Amino acid sequence: MQPHIIVVGLGSGDENQLTLGIWKKLQKVKQLYLRTDQHPMVQMLTRNGIAYQSFDSLYESNDQFEQVYEAIATQLLAKAKASIHDDAESEIVYAVPGHPMVAEMTVQLLKVRCPEEGIQLTVLGGESFLDQAFTRLGFDPIEGFQLLNGSDLSIYSLNPQLHTVIAQVYDTYTASDVKLTLMELYPDEHEIVVGHSLGVEGEEKIHRVPLYELDHLQDFGNLSLVWIPRSDEDRLRNRTFARLHEIVDILRSPEGCPWDREQTHQSLRKNLIEEAYEVLETFDEEDPDHMAEELGDLLLQVMLHAQIEADEDSFNVWDVIATLNEKLLRRHPHVFGEAVAGDSAEALVNWNQIKQEEKRKKGIDVEQLPLLSGVPRELPGLMKAYKLQKKASTVGFDWNRLEEVVEVVESEWLELKEAIISLSKAEQQEELGDLLFSVVNLARFLRIEPEEAMAEANRKFFKRFGYIEQQLRLKGKNLAEANVQEMEALWQEAKKC
Repeated sequence: MQPHIIVVGLGSGDENQLTLGIWKKLQKVKQLYLRTDQHPMVQMLTRNGIAYQSFDSLYESNDQFEQVYEAIATQLLAKAKASIHDDAESEIVYAVPGHPMVAEMTVQLLKVRCPEEGIQLTVLGGESFLDQAFTRLGFDPIEGFQLLNGSDLSIYSLNPQLHTVIAQVYDTYTASDVKLTLMELYPDEHEIVVGHSLGVEGEEKIHRVPLYELDHLQDFGNLSLVWIPRSDEDRLRNRTFARLHEIVDILRSPEGCPWDREQTHQSLRKNLIEEAYEVLETFDEEDPDHMAEELGDLLLQVMLHAQIEADEDSFNVWDVIATLNEKLLRRHPHVFGEAVAGDSAEALVNWNQIKQEEKRKKGIDVEQLPLLSGVPRELPGLMKAYKLQKKASTVGFDWNRLEEVVEVVESEWLELKEAIISLSKAEQQEELGDLLFSVVNLARFLRIEPEEAMAEANRKFFKRFGYIEQQLRLKGKNLAEANVQEMEALWQEAKKC
């Protein structure tokens, strides 16, 4: 005879909602096990003389809920097998709160392990706490609904346009974690609903409180949940990526903006570069709001380019995201796999090895690739020179000492001076390029990013020239009315500021 475990649901706690079939099964069973006796229906079992054993002691002897659930499943399997050898009825009943298939991890474990161990498993119904939530809180799940776990809540699961029920909010600590996660999307004062023992006469409590007061409540327990009603408020939708995607799609649609609709990859080239540089400028400011704004402008460029391709049925932004996610997972095996990287240098080695393997899979012979390939063609000149020199240095094509680099810079300067006197514009441009290239090499030997040095020089010039303009204005003059000597004197003043 095959051992048999029957799982039944004790419902939400209202005796009148317990199904007739489950009640008949409970009355006849000889071996009844409860996940916990901390449930209103247990009083009915006791009044009717129905014997049971609970697994509550396992909650005290294990640190994690996962360990408790594994231990319960293991003991149930053992008891089911023992029931045959003890000449007892081969069928045992395992009763859980609510519905066996709603937020009940032990049942999910049994579904996996019973077939492996030759044990028959039957799952019967039961009233879920969700039935009472729909009734007592008064919302229809057809409007859009999601059920989330309060002990493992993530911002990535939240969607303000869905009714959200968060279960397993057992205590104040869990409520506090839930609150902090919700605050990443919802305003502190956003109204939420907390329900305790919904549908249980004499025990039901429903609180409507602002989000920031969620963990101020003190009556959390096994039958507690949090409900955040669905909302189409712009202040919530505008904090979601889906809304951004929707807006860009509308802008590019026939009913959208004529300017956005006309844009192409080529027409937006300059915008992408300019927005990236505007982000860089914010790194030197102490203005997080401005940085957030400029990062948004840069993100818009990515969204527009992806939408242009989506309009051509080529790819969409979800493909962009999937490709990026897959690449990040693949190139970080020391984080998401079994590889090990003790420091950033080892992580970079892993990254480069994986990049090489990706090229091989695309049919590219990496051994035949030019060493200097992979440096983007459109990089700014100083940055591109720096990267080219750095790549060449990896095979020993480099100067040995700083003094040698300084000599090259001086030599290139002399050649430019000669070109200015006797050579054509084209030759002068060539010599100027050589000088700039040698200065980049000097920056590399000094371990200074040439673009950053240039940016600092530009900022310094902007500030000092602004000082000249300001001082002239204080004297009742403008730039056109000042002579070079006067401006030079103010420039020297600015250098001292």
